[in-house]
Amino acid sequence: MTQIKKICCIGAGYVGGPTMAVIAQKNPQIQVTVVDINEERIAAWNNADLSKLPIYEPGLDTVVAEARGRNLFFDTNVDKAIDEADMIFISVNTPTKTYGKGKGMAADLKYIELCARQIARVAKTDKIVVEKSTLPVRTAQAIKRILDQTGNGVSYQILSNPEFLAEGTAIQDLMNPDRVLIGGEESDTGREAIEALASVYGAWVPQERILRTNVWSSELSKLTANAFLAQRVSSINAISELCEASGADVNEVAKAIGMDSRIGSKFLKASVGFGGSCFQKDIFNLVYIAKTYGLDEVADYWEQVIIMNDFQKRRFAERIVTTLFNTVNDKKIAFLGWAFKKDTNDTRESAAIYVANDLMEEEAQIHVFDPKVTEQQMLTDLDYLNTRSSEANRKHLTVHQDPYTALENAHGIAVLTEWDEFKTYDWQRIYNKMQKPAFVFDGRNILDRKQLEQIGFEVYSIGAANIK
Repeated sequence: MTQIKKICCIGAGYVGGPTMAVIAQKNPQIQVTVVDINEERIAAWNNADLSKLPIYEPGLDTVVAEARGRNLFFDTNVDKAIDEADMIFISVNTPTKTYGKGKGMAADLKYIELCARQIARVAKTDKIVVEKSTLPVRTAQAIKRILDQTGNGVSYQILSNPEFLAEGTAIQDLMNPDRVLIGGEESDTGREAIEALASVYGAWVPQERILRTNVWSSELSKLTANAFLAQRVSSINAISELCEASGADVNEVAKAIGMDSRIGSKFLKASVGFGGSCFQKDIFNLVYIAKTYGLDEVADYWEQVIIMNDFQKRRFAERIVTTLFNTVNDKKIAFLGWAFKKDTNDTRESAAIYVANDLMEEEAQIHVFDPKVTEQQMLTDLDYLNTRSSEANRKHLTVHQDPYTALENAHGIAVLTEWDEFKTYDWQRIYNKMQKPAFVFDGRNILDRKQLEQIGFEVYSIGAANIK
């Protein structure tokens, strides 16, 4: 079996950085180098102050502190790392296309192709190339075609090793994964490459949790897993509106059906909608693949998951407007949270962006507190939507470093991220300094509704029947 001595990971983002840090920690005999052309990002990974790492994940700083400088390195010299490595992980961004064929649905593979061409140009010895980015089915075939056309005698094995990390629990997910999926070529050399990667994970993952498949099954499994999880969120959110209309409580409904062992309780939390870098992108990718095979009914089924998610965000914003007497013009709406979920500073596809955008269209003044997201990131998110000018976004958005100043004199409070600290606030103090009547719109269903109503708040919780 091939012994891996040096690993290179191209891409120092949300997947590459944490994954390589754990691999290095668990395999001190392997040199792991994470490379990226973004000098600012690499400098942040090398910062002596571990609180300044470019990604916030609980426990990540501890892992980096142990391995960095020992066998974990972050560098901008991509060619050198490729040349020296036995195994190369490709962990670059694969955003949804914003142009041309497949616009709005297909994955944009330009960064994947650039990586493949760079590997082909630099490599002088045989390499195992591992797809870590989320990719459409049969991308490995395209990578192999590029690599095999160099004519320099270098042999490549392409593996698919999709990540199944949840942001906010990434280190825990890496340390104790449900499964590690490795797809490869069904040949002797392909199986040898699979076992080489399996031995890296085998340093801490039990062998029964390491699944070996063909490369196409591995690529499709990632998209399918995210599609199934997102479908559950949209399904319970669809039921949440029915609960509000009929007198049921979505939390009680979710508990009842979640106790069915065939269904289970995970991802049945009604909320303002899912966000993050994976669910929407992967579902659109799945929709596009289905359409390219002429499977229109399959595509329509999965696209409805996205339609329901977008509707839930719009419905939440509309609820705020209608509850505040059908106008939020020049009213202060305080947002608790901007990240798409707790324990991360990632804002990609966060519900907060779209709810804020809709309220700004109604001329609301949005005041935000999030413990990890910067003002610049929030403005960048709003500017990306291209709904209004950057100047208009700055006029309507105020970011606070203290939650109580964000909430003071607000007409309404919208909870957009489920940060645990929000539950511990002095809500009596908050009520005393709000405009009356004082409204709370709990988009994540994390607050004690009865407690807030006893204080005097009027509370909107998604899927609750007693809406005023």
